[in-house]
Amino acid sequence: QVQLVEPGGGLVQAGGSLRLSCAASGRTFNDYAMGWFRQAPGKERQFVAAISRIGGRTYYLDSVKGRFTISRDNAKNTVYLQMNSLKPEDTAVYYCAGADSYWSGSQVGLYDYWGQGTQVTVSS
Repeated sequence: QVQLVEPGGGLVQAGGSLRLSCAASGRTFNDYAMGWFRQAPGKERQFVAAISRIGGRTYYLDSVKGRFTISRDNAKNTVYLQMNSLKPEDTAVYYCAGADSYWSGSQVGLYDYWGQGTQVTVSS
C-alpha cells in the first residue's frame, strides 16, 4: 500500500507562484508513475500533469503548459508541482496520484493511489 501526503497549497494572488509537494511512503517510490490532478467546485477531476517512473517523460494539460512544471526526487520520495503565473481559473483542490506503472498519462482511472488533496486559491 502507498500513502501520499500533500502539505502546502494556500492562497496566492494572480500572477504569483506556488509549489506543491507530495510525499510518498509505503513502497519504493520509483516503482510508480506520478500525476497531479485538480478539482474545482461543481466540476469533474481534471488532469494537470504527469511524470514517468524515473522522470524522463512528462505531460501537461494544455492550459498549464509553460506555467507549471512537474518533477520528482526519487531519493526524497517526493513529487513536486511548481506553478507559476497563476490565474484565478487555477483555483481548485489539487491531488497527487500514483500508478503501478512506468507511465499513466492523463487518465484518472489508471492511477491507483491518491493523496487527500490540498486547496489552492488564486485571487484576482
